[in-house]
Amino acid sequence: MNDYVLKNNLRVLRAKHDISQEGLAEKVDVTRVTINNIENSKWVPSTVLALKIAKILGVTVEDVFWLAEEKSNTVG
Repeated sequence: MNDYVLKNNLRVLRAKHDISQEGLAEKVDVTRVTINNIENSKWVPSTVLALKIAKILGVTVEDVFWLAEEKSNTVG
């Protein structure tokens, strides 16, 4: 069975828009730590938060987030 993980382009898109983690966090009403955790794939945002982030950055959700197949470490 294939497993998937959520990947993101958030750090790159923030840089293109010259917006800090703190600045984005304020605009979407979360903490800077939340933005950092999303960027480092430690936390998966809610649908609403993902939509807010995309809207602030002027892109689609798919431009920010996508599913990537995770390779299994099991031998079978």
